[in-house]
Amino acid sequence: MTCRTIAVANQKGGTAKTATALSLGVALARTGDRVLLVDADPQGDLTKSLGWRDPDSLETTLATHLSAAIEGSDDDPAAGMLRHREGVDLMPSNIELAAMEMAVFMAMSRERMMGAWLAPIKSDYDYVIVDCAPTLGIIPINALAAADSVLIPVSAEYLPASGMTGLLKTVARVRRQINPGLSVEGILVTLYDSRNNLARDVERTVRGQYGKAYRVFETVVPRAVSAAEAAAAGESVFAYDPEGKVAASFSRLAEEVRRG
Repeated sequence: MTCRTIAVANQKGGTAKTATALSLGVALARTGDRVLLVDADPQGDLTKSLGWRDPDSLETTLATHLSAAIEGSDDDPAAGMLRHREGVDLMPSNIELAAMEMAVFMAMSRERMMGAWLAPIKSDYDYVIVDCAPTLGIIPINALAAADSVLIPVSAEYLPASGMTGLLKTVARVRRQINPGLSVEGILVTLYDSRNNLARDVERTVRGQYGKAYRVFETVVPRAVSAAEAAAAGESVFAYDPEGKVAASFSRLAEEVRRG
C-alpha cells in the first residue's frame, strides 16, 4: 500500500480538528494500518492529547526536523518519534515551531520543507496524518504541499461559509502552484447535536453548499463529553470510551477514508 498523507486543516479554531486527527489515526491503526501522526501546531495540542503533558520539554520535535531540512542535514528524520500505546507514532510539536515560521518563510523552496522531512520515512507508514495549526501560514502551507489530501472538520455550532471559502481557495492555490496532486479528502461535520436546530441547519448548509463540488462524509461526529475527557487522560476515545458514540463515528470515518 502506498502511503497516504492527509492534512487535517481548518483555519478556524473550535472545530475538533485535533480530536479528528487523533481519533482517525487511532481508528486506522486499530485495523492494522501503520500510522504516523504529525503535530504541526505550535500549541502542541495533539502531543498533549496523547499524554505528553509538557511538550516544551521535548528536545526533538517537528521544529528540529524543519530546521534540519532548511540546512539540508537531517541525518535521522525519525529522531524524536514517540510511540503511543494505542499503536500510532507521533512526531510531536511545541512552541519552538512558532519560532520556525520566519526561518521556513526565508528558506529556498520554503513550501517544501515538511515534505523534505517526510519523504524518507513515508515508506514506513500507510497513513501520515498532519494536525495543522488553525491558520493559513507557512507551516500549514507546508502541510498542504506535502499532503495527498486535506480533510476539513467543520463544527456544527456555527455556519462555516466564510472560513470554508478561504480555506478552499488556499487549497486550490496550493494545488495550482505547488502540489498538483492535492485533493479534498472530504468535509467532516463535527460537534453535532441532533437536538440542536443550528446543528441541523449547519449540516444541511454544508451538504447543500459544498456537497456537489466536494465529498461531504456521511459520518457526522457527535458532541460528547467523553472526547474532551479522553484528551485529558492522554488517550483516544477508543481507549477511554470504546462503546461510545464518538468512537463509533470515527470507526465509520476511517472506513470512508480507507475506501477513498
